[in-house]
Amino acid sequence: MEDIVPEYLNIAGNTIAYDVSGEGLLVVLAHGMGDSRHSYRFVVPALVAAGYRVANVDIRGCGDSSLGWDGYSRTDIAGDLVALIRHLGGPAVIMGQSISGGAATIAAATAPDLITGVVELAPFTRKQSVSLGGLLRVKRHRAGSTRLGMTMALGSLPAWKKYLDLAYPTKPADWAGELGRIEAKLSEPGRMKVLQAMCKTAPTDAGAQLVNVRCPVLVIEGSLDPDWADPLAEGEKIVADLADGLGEVVVIDGAGHYPHAQTPDEVVTLTLPFLAKTLANA
Repeated sequence: MEDIVPEYLNIAGNTIAYDVSGEGLLVVLAHGMGDSRHSYRFVVPALVAAGYRVANVDIRGCGDSSLGWDGYSRTDIAGDLVALIRHLGGPAVIMGQSISGGAATIAAATAPDLITGVVELAPFTRKQSVSLGGLLRVKRHRAGSTRLGMTMALGSLPAWKKYLDLAYPTKPADWAGELGRIEAKLSEPGRMKVLQAMCKTAPTDAGAQLVNVRCPVLVIEGSLDPDWADPLAEGEKIVADLADGLGEVVVIDGAGHYPHAQTPDEVVTLTLPFLAKTLANA
């Protein structure tokens, strides 16, 4: 991935950075807040080898995409993803992590002609409620919530790094370099403000669209994700709000909030049959 030069899509005077690899049916990858398309560095080669054309996106305000957008909600991000798929020529499956899991849901609900399936990795896709019992019972959830709160309120890069340390229960082999990349990007003027803005967005817009999704949805959670006291229960609630038979939730044991970077082989193993099924008649 280091040698791939990004392309840029102009949307209302701003730019979305992305790169495209491989040939075949289209899969679009969208990362979470405070991150970049580089988080999918282990997943892209496997999908390309399996015969897919993979578009890896820096969502608005992140990575090499521009700053200065009017908003950073899931609905805003969904519009960008739909615009990119139209530009590249769909249909596509979207894989979205965290905030982009919710965005992928909205994209699927609002552009059913373009999106044939959604893979949601540790997604924030429905209205969240604070579980005092969960905070008291689950130490990692309590610590993660505290560190996210400090990031949102103070724009604290050290707090975000401490959150990432918790959200990656085990680290990729290249973690030192990747953490340096994340730290350097978030140190650029304006980037932390985007992370704070995304932290403050509520996933209610995505939750409201779950009933309108008509394509299959695969939800992948990590058993040690600090964002929820019970990650499986969160995934099951997403599936319950979908039409009967559309959703499936799988939990990767030992994974945190970034299964695509921490346990990429497991994510690819789960994703390939889903892609084959959902893109078969595209």
